Amino acid sequence: MKKIIRILFLLLFSSGTLFAQLPFDTSYARTHYNKYEYMIPMRDGVKLFTAVYVPKDTSEDYPIMMNRTCYSVAPYGPDEYKLLLGPSPEFMKEGFIFVYQDVRGKHHSEGQWEEITPFIVNKKGKEHDEASDTYDTVDWLLKHVKHNDGKVGVWGISYPGFFATNAALCGHPAIKVVSPQAPVTDWFLGDDTHHNGAFFMMDEFNFDYWFANSTNGSTKNNMPPLDLKYTDNYQFFLNHLPTVPEVNKSYYHHLVRFWDTILMHPNYDAWWKARDIRRFMYDVKPATMLVGGWYDAEDQWGTMQTYESIEHKNPEHPNFLVMGPWYHGGWAGMKMDHLGDIPFGFNTSRWFQKNIEFPYFMHYLKGTPMPNFPGALLYDVGLNRWDTFNHWPAKRIIPRKLYFREEDALSFSPPSVTKSYNQYLSDPDKPVPYEGGVRAGRGVTYMDADQRFAATRLDVLTFSTPVLDSSITLAGPMYANLYVSMTGTDADFVVKLIDVYPDTMSNYKIDGKEVPAGGYEALVRAEIMRGKYRNSFSKPEPFVPDKPTLVHFHIPDLLYTFKKGHRMMVQVQSSWYPLVDRNPQVFENIYEAKPGDFKKETIRLYHQKDLPSNIEIGFIPANEQTVFDVPVN
Repeated sequence: MKKIIRILFLLLFSSGTLFAQLPFDTSYARTHYNKYEYMIPMRDGVKLFTAVYVPKDTSEDYPIMMNRTCYSVAPYGPDEYKLLLGPSPEFMKEGFIFVYQDVRGKHHSEGQWEEITPFIVNKKGKEHDEASDTYDTVDWLLKHVKHNDGKVGVWGISYPGFFATNAALCGHPAIKVVSPQAPVTDWFLGDDTHHNGAFFMMDEFNFDYWFANSTNGSTKNNMPPLDLKYTDNYQFFLNHLPTVPEVNKSYYHHLVRFWDTILMHPNYDAWWKARDIRRFMYDVKPATMLVGGWYDAEDQWGTMQTYESIEHKNPEHPNFLVMGPWYHGGWAGMKMDHLGDIPFGFNTSRWFQKNIEFPYFMHYLKGTPMPNFPGALLYDVGLNRWDTFNHWPAKRIIPRKLYFREEDALSFSPPSVTKSYNQYLSDPDKPVPYEGGVRAGRGVTYMDADQRFAATRLDVLTFSTPVLDSSITLAGPMYANLYVSMTGTDADFVVKLIDVYPDTMSNYKIDGKEVPAGGYEALVRAEIMRGKYRNSFSKPEPFVPDKPTLVHFHIPDLLYTFKKGHRMMVQVQSSWYPLVDRNPQVFENIYEAKPGDFKKETIRLYHQKDLPSNIEIGFIPANEQTVFDVPVN
């Protein structure tokens, strides 16, 4: 979500640049569709603004494709048309009734906006949530929009993905297929706002103020501009926003209700738990297709977790997972053949739209034959190809552990020595950057960027395998098991899995830029853990100084082949700045930390027989791999 969503919104729906690549004139929508605008009543009397585009050809009836959003259904006005209708050009040319709705409390809709509205089980009377608003909208559309055939499909990316998940739970029989794409799912455990309890302060700061300005109420379109002018986000946050309380003191001034709400709930309490929609994923009726990106900095966690929740609670349900080599929403663009310095070999986004997304909706809404889709389709960036699985995680994945060893080694064999550790000085005043170079915006390329900048720092531990004598495919969920001690009472831990290219690898060009490929350290997966939550996200605990302690945490799933001649590398550090707020390294409520609270501390990572720090992961033998047989076009 965050700032990138606003950028994607402007690109996809407001800019003519993107649509220069479309295979038709941008007046196609106006030529082939009539537009209508309605205020649709909900069960409690609140009315939601809804734009409906109906094909001018009335010789047949059409299924409905619906997208509910908090990011505006603009342009407004019956004579103002979107340039693209539906998830991709294929839908627009095929012919559907397209419905876009401003959700409750946003833009032109009435009502009170609520962040990640909790799902209400057994709603009574006028009780409402996003699921009931979806139900009421669909019911109204079927009765009032002519030439609909009684079938509805729903899709949405990020926050609209959360609304799509609610559509899957709303129970309306007309909804036949739903695609939550990078859906917001749990903002404390793994999506957007926090990862494993660590606060993604830069994203939240850049997003929340703008988002509050589009919320109905006294602040709507009336909030003064922040007037932020900086070229180096690292220095800006370090110098001007060194602590979380400084945000309200210098910039927000308590104008952003959600920011203040976050600060009132520093731990995983009942407020957060009520907003974990996974708890309610029983009795899902529509076919579901979960879509996400391996390099999604916002909601990769939500994609995998929503898929797994549907799988476990609805074992016979048609549930399809697609994970591609994409940043947040990248699959919706017209061209994604690389990310940063990493090439994919072909236009993966358009391939997905034409060969996967469009046929899936066509089958459930128009009865076309279902292609031979697997249960899960995942892209292996190491080999630049799609692999298929009956479900995810696959049974053919064999569990393994990558152990940290003496002399900065990384091995599948456990350590045998009785005393071995690395240590570093973690200084909150000199945090480790999340990416090399000078940057203003957060960007989307840090998820696969070169990590050589970090390997030179004394507060980053680096472990690597020897050069691989054969390729190895790592797959499945990942977990870090770090045996650590520290001189303070709290710390964050960042674990990064990296693909180290051969020193002899030739340079190549992407978009005219030459990539120094020899020795490139491409980030494959990374995650952070706020140490005080190591035993419970609800009840944080201090560390006992100098006492070895296990810190166990989940790292997002992966499917990645490390090629022969490459090396596997893992880096461990205690800051990831300014992506994540600074940990004062003193056990306290960090949202109330004062500048004087931040302390240096020495951290040890043990890799000895009785304290074997490791990464849990699985691998797939070469003879167990399957490749998707849909042609690239």
